[in-house]
Formats: sequence, structure tokens, C-alpha cells
Amino acid sequence: MSPFPLEILYQDDDLLAVNKPAGLLVHPSWLTAKGTENLASMIKVYLGGATVYTVHRLDRATSGVLLVAKNKVAAQRLSDDFCKHKIEKSYLCVVRGYAPERGVIDHPLKYHHDKKAEPFARDDKEPQQAVTAFTRLAVVELPIAVGKWPSARYSLLKATPKTGRKHQLRRHFKHILCPIVGDTNYGEGRHNRLFREHLQLNRLLLMAISMQLTHPVSGERLQIKAPLSTELQALFNKFSWSEHCDF
Repeated sequence: MSPFPLEILYQDDDLLAVNKPAGLLVHPSWLTAKGTENLASMIKVYLGGATVYTVHRLDRATSGVLLVAKNKVAAQRLSDDFCKHKIEKSYLCVVRGYAPERGVIDHPLKYHHDKKAEPFARDDKEPQQAVTAFTRLAVVELPIAVGKWPSARYSLLKATPKTGRKHQLRRHFKHILCPIVGDTNYGEGRHNRLFREHLQLNRLLLMAISMQLTHPVSGERLQIKAPLSTELQALFNKFSWSEHCDF
């Protein structure tokens, strides 16, 4: 095997889980420049050209646990488990405002039609059930004016999607008026700019921190965790959230 440039979180004969950095594509895309780096190709090189089976999505802007299967049997069983919601994924995110202490967002989402990537897809599909549970872990108030407000407030949330719709967490937190910081599609530009200019952080603050599943071959229960990046640990320390760097 070739050396792998990213952090490997778990590996055996059937599975490989890596800590995907924000900004890295999972698959090649015709919407990006030819030769743009992508995780699937990197893993294929690492595995000596073997076929890689990606079994779930992770947005380019999101960091954290990305699981792939090394063979068809593992891939099929994992895909079935994802479809039946037997695999639990947990995320951390930083959102605008003081979010409720806990809640369940049960809000159907219409299919997200990307007109550039899917120019011929139908745009009249019925909304699909979408459910997200969340818990507020911490809050912070920064003495920086935003618009008419003299300070800026943010919450750290742990979120667990119960369904797997495209951009579900990003769209759900926008729905409750607590958009995720750094989200250029569903967020608020003034708060994204505050993090860029005052905190030197220019990324979506959505991190896939853990995945709990049953091994598709051995039947063993697994929990795969992805540690936060150095820049996020520094941010959490600045906000006095350091106790939430480990989960």
C-alpha cells in the first residue's frame, strides 16, 4: 500500500474510515477543474488500485468521519443499514444565536435540485420526511457588533440526523433560524464574515464527529470517532469550549 496522506480512523479487510478535511471532494465532479483532488481517488491509490465503494455522503465543506467499503458484500450490507437508519451519525456544529437547549426538528425537505449538477432532474418532487435531533452543548457571546446588534451570539450543538436528506442539517438549522456558521448556501453572510475577519476561520463549521454501526461482516459493534482539527481546537479553546474537544 502507498502511504496515505490523511488520518485513518479505522481499517480492516472490509472497511476503511478516514478523517476527511473540509474542502476535499469525496468523488470527482465535472463542476470542478480537471485534476481536482478527491478522496475516492486518493483511497484507490492507497489501496493499490482496488475498487472503492463509498456508502454515504459527506459534503465537500464538511469534515469528519467518511466510511468506505473494500468489497461488494460489505458495501451492500452497509448500504442496507444506512437505508434502514441502523447507522447513527453524530455531528458538531456552530450556529448563529442561542439555540434551544435541545429539540427535534421534524420538517420535510423538498429534494435539493442542483441545476448545474442535475440540469435534467425534475423539480416537482414531493417533500421527503426529514428529522434531526440536537442538544446544545455550549454558548458564547462575542463583543463584536453585527448589524444593529452590539454583540454576536453562537451555540455549539451536537446533532444526530434520523434521516439522510441532502444538506439536511444545514437546511434544518436554517429552518429554526440558527444557520450554521460558514454556510455560504444556507447561512448568513455577516456572521460568516465575522469568523473570517476576526477569527481567521473560513469554513463550514459542521463536523461529522462519530459513527456507530454494526460491522457488516463480523457483526461487531463499532464506534468510529474523528478528532477535531488543530484550528477547531484553537477556536474551542478561545470560546472556553475545550471540554467539548473530546467526545
